[in-house]
Amino acid sequence: MFRPYLLRLMRSLLPDMTWEMADRSSVYLTFDDGPTPGVTEWVLDTLAGYGIRATFFCLGKNAEQHPELYRAIVDAGHRVGNHSYSHIRGWGMSTEQYVGDVDLAGQSVSSDLFRPPYGRIRRRQAEVLSERYRLVMGGIVSQDYSPSVSPQQCLRNVTKYVKGGSIVVFHDSVKAFRNTRYALPRAIEHIMGLGLGFGTIGFADEPAAGIAGAAAGLSDPAGAVQVHAPAAGTADFAVTE
Repeated sequence: MFRPYLLRLMRSLLPDMTWEMADRSSVYLTFDDGPTPGVTEWVLDTLAGYGIRATFFCLGKNAEQHPELYRAIVDAGHRVGNHSYSHIRGWGMSTEQYVGDVDLAGQSVSSDLFRPPYGRIRRRQAEVLSERYRLVMGGIVSQDYSPSVSPQQCLRNVTKYVKGGSIVVFHDSVKAFRNTRYALPRAIEHIMGLGLGFGTIGFADEPAAGIAGAAAGLSDPAGAVQVHAPAAGTADFAVTE
């Protein structure tokens, strides 16, 4: 189950990352882990049917393997973001290794946006990357990736909490497709029914600063800040050091 109180806690620890947008007239749909043949095309067709543009956080290895799909995203007017090359977990890697993987992705994904896979990123990794990227999280996680979440619950995870300025996390991946296929068009129609538009995330819209000191006074004596979400999902945004 999507637990918004956990995201509120994480936002208090990481205030300088982008969790939502200042423009309250729009909602910002995002898609992680693509491009994926058979899934990304469906997402693009669905968005086109509603005249919507979104932001795709692409894996470098997938963009490298499927350049035609990556180009289709860009050509359709969507924004792209870096989601690392190999979907890394920042907690278990040195800063040099982590940044190196992100830089490798940058050879295939041209963007000044970055979203850490699993939301797991060490403070120093974030500090280094924030010098070149806007670090984007997400205030609403659909949990479309979870086999324990039904398509109906996936939809409710969005419609119950969405509001102007929300950044909504979906995935254009094979494992998420069962839920995304059901939830995405219904979520779009719900958002339209609220009188809200749709936007893409841009670097200059809401500048993001580094996170140095973001959790001052909240870390343990060793300087570790850890926020763990339920094991059933991967919406476990956290910063550790």
